[in-house]
Amino acid sequence: MFIGRENALDQLNALLQKQTASLVTCRGRRRIGKSTLIEVFAERSKSRFIKLEGRRPEKGLTNNDELATFAKQLANQTSIESTPPSNWLDAFRRIDSQINDSERTVVLLDEVSWMAYYDKSFASDLKMAWDNLFKKHKKLIFVVCGSVSTWIRENIVDNGAFLGRRSLDIVLKELPISDCVKFWGKAASRIDEREIIDVLSVTGGVPRYLEEINPSLSAFENIRRLCFMPNSILRTDFDEMFNDVISKEQDFSAQVLRCLADGSKTGTEISKMLRVDKGGRVFAALRRLEEAGLVSSDVSINPETGKPSREIRFRLRDNYSRFYIKYIEPMKRIIDDGAFDCVSLEALEGIETVLGLAFENLVVNNYRELIPLINLKGTLVTSAAPYRRVGGNKKGCQIDLLIQTRRTICVVEIKRRQEIGREIINEVDNKIRAIERPSGVSARAALVYLGHLSPVVEADGYFDSIIHFRKVLGLS
Repeated sequence: MFIGRENALDQLNALLQKQTASLVTCRGRRRIGKSTLIEVFAERSKSRFIKLEGRRPEKGLTNNDELATFAKQLANQTSIESTPPSNWLDAFRRIDSQINDSERTVVLLDEVSWMAYYDKSFASDLKMAWDNLFKKHKKLIFVVCGSVSTWIRENIVDNGAFLGRRSLDIVLKELPISDCVKFWGKAASRIDEREIIDVLSVTGGVPRYLEEINPSLSAFENIRRLCFMPNSILRTDFDEMFNDVISKEQDFSAQVLRCLADGSKTGTEISKMLRVDKGGRVFAALRRLEEAGLVSSDVSINPETGKPSREIRFRLRDNYSRFYIKYIEPMKRIIDDGAFDCVSLEALEGIETVLGLAFENLVVNNYRELIPLINLKGTLVTSAAPYRRVGGNKKGCQIDLLIQTRRTICVVEIKRRQEIGREIINEVDNKIRAIERPSGVSARAALVYLGHLSPVVEADGYFDSIIHFRKVLGLS
């Protein structure tokens, strides 16, 4: 099932108009659909497709094993010999020998960091092969792809040796909400939006997880099957995913990630929680987690000064990781013993709180889909992030999502609650009054909600925009 990714496909299709070879990098977390995107592009463009995937590094394996795996894959897709090449430059020559200049060809090196794991000269050999071999083929699109985004960034994207050689760098993120709902097919219009949102609060917009949804089952039953059955995909995927996307200090990076499971924090706050010195180690881990797509650094503009806030807060943007840390990991043993074979997930303590935080995360991650709904379409958004001001000389202020343009600040309140009454107006009004806006800047208020909204709230006319999340899903 292939849904969405129109923008990435448009960028790839633009390369078809070139009269020169194209070098493309594609990166993103495991299960996000990188390889599938390139395969679909090759199929739709009617290009010849050669895919070569690195072998996962294991104890006892060597570079020769990687080269042997390469040779077998290439032989299976071409008429070339299957004997292992002596080195990577020789391997690249074999690829070059199979490229026919009369037809469009897409070559994909998938999980490239695994290919390069045992040979530090891999990137240098690839650069040499590009300059002397691959770039001569006018109809070639050569794609380097992998889950370890840091390897691609450090060795290709930010590597001066490749300066001016890349045609495109694709960073795949989760699917937007409007695409996620398509995995429910025609059933989406018949299902209560809470069912869809509860599942998305666990899976996020990760295509591979969404493919496992059974629209005929309830949200909690889908979550039980995906997370709480022995060997189910979300029961087992975290360790593999994390090990694939984080290549350095995995244990420490995991500790940092766990610090964010209950809400956003600064690097200083994380250092205190872990009882480590403030400094480079925590921030290096946060950079790796951000590069992997698991964490977001929310740097908002201070609405009172118009300058970037001094305080950078880090947010766990990956909903699956949060749910795993909160519920799956602590119960792995009893899950594997079959304790949830017949148990309702409603019995899980605090699950509504966790799903509420996940709902807020979904909205923030998909703020661009709110822009037309809050009457900001066509307006340049200068900042969109949660905003928090700790006490001090001024009263503390915490805003779920603050969207700013040059002339407007829009305070977006995000609520997932059974009953939402008039008190929401006072809550938001207090937040707006706590901000001393510069002259010429207007304040607007928006409410994004899931639950039953009291008619009094709409009748009052306080909010400039009131958006039921069903609209964000594209169901009304």
